[in-house]
Amino acid sequence: MRQLVEELFDPTTTLAFEPVTEDDLLRAMEIDQKFHELAIGLVDGVVAAVAERLRVYRIPTIDHDDFGPLRVGQRFTQRLEIVP
Repeated sequence: MRQLVEELFDPTTTLAFEPVTEDDLLRAMEIDQKFHELAIGLVDGVVAAVAERLRVYRIPTIDHDDFGPLRVGQRFTQRLEIVP
């Protein structure tokens, strides 16, 4: 985690730190309900909701179990690309 946080705040990084909105929380709940069998939880749901809002579908994670089958977008058709 330390390495990721350092990279997030490195001025030369290509990663972005994005504050969460109330709408993101509500959308995270919708995504969690749609994919209830994954039991993605709040944090993963918020990551998916923010990615959807920003239309940035490449996310840094090692959580293939949750994010692999997860879809976002108005019709839940957009895959998230997992990058290590």
